[in-house]
Amino acid sequence: MEAKLDSVDRKILSELTHNARIPVAELARKVGLSKTPVALRIRHLEDIGLITGYRAILSPLKLGLTHVTYVEVNMTDTRENALQQFNTAVRAIPEIEECYMIAGGCDYLLKVRSRDMGDFRRILAEKISVLPHISNTSSRVSMEAVVEQNFSLGQG
Repeated sequence: MEAKLDSVDRKILSELTHNARIPVAELARKVGLSKTPVALRIRHLEDIGLITGYRAILSPLKLGLTHVTYVEVNMTDTRENALQQFNTAVRAIPEIEECYMIAGGCDYLLKVRSRDMGDFRRILAEKISVLPHISNTSSRVSMEAVVEQNFSLGQG
């Protein structure tokens, strides 16, 4: 069910996506309300599941993870049990930053972060290629991140 958001809720969400550690008093000032109504709105947005948590966003580059590869995965078996086995196994690989089930030319698309091509080759051989029910993979190396960001509502 889609949440109904007014302009104040949108402003609160926009501010929190840019800085989740903003003090409630400062957030209240920015959205034009007092602290209590802002705190209540935040609690409501959490309660309805629109805000699902708060976390530190780490810099992959500062961690030495400068190499991004997208891996297309084709499966030997796409019955529900096989997909669930794959899903469970892929979640256990920390180098896989994102994994999507895809409709089209492949079954899954993985975003893999590594230090360099040698590190990626090891991850592919030792962790990805041994995942259950994989028939083959195809890799695409990213040359540059043009847009890479956390989801936000934007303006409006």
